[in-house]
Amino acid sequence: MLRVFLAILQSLNLLPIVLTNGTTRLSKLALPFFIGSAFVFSSLSHAAVDLVKVDKSKRRMYLLDNQVVVAEFQIALGKSPKGHKQQEGDQKTPEGRYILDYIKTDSAFHLSIHISYPNNSDKQQAKQRGVDPGGMIMIHGQKNWHPDFAPIAQQFDWTDGCIAITNDEMQLFAEMVKLGTPIEIEW
Repeated sequence: MLRVFLAILQSLNLLPIVLTNGTTRLSKLALPFFIGSAFVFSSLSHAAVDLVKVDKSKRRMYLLDNQVVVAEFQIALGKSPKGHKQQEGDQKTPEGRYILDYIKTDSAFHLSIHISYPNNSDKQQAKQRGVDPGGMIMIHGQKNWHPDFAPIAQQFDWTDGCIAITNDEMQLFAEMVKLGTPIEIEW
């Protein structure tokens, strides 16, 4: 129902705005509103996301258009989130600058977009340590077989190193972010 309502508003280029006195009105201005736990700062139809930033310490992902945050998501990370991914199976989410390079169509999760980890530096460091750097790090929604756990699951770091958001947020993310967009991940 909310999705249909927001789609209608978007088609009219209108955004719901909560005023300081608690009332709500519709506006064509690019002001903030919520979709699930996503905080969207701009009209979806006009955002041209040119950078995705992840702050692992705050469990937040930001979509930027020309250095302006246009959307913000609460995220879940790998089960051992602090620090840079060192090797396969360490359950860490990598840190650094990567590219969102392809959509994984046969994923066990709702809409999976691949992060280009490991980069050349990651591969070289893993080789020096004599370990496999791992891979298949994605931004994705919830598990296909049980998406109803999202409100609970998103309160914990539950992935094997990926970045997870709700399915509705992943739909929004996929609409706003194009393949080839850089992603910066930091603690």
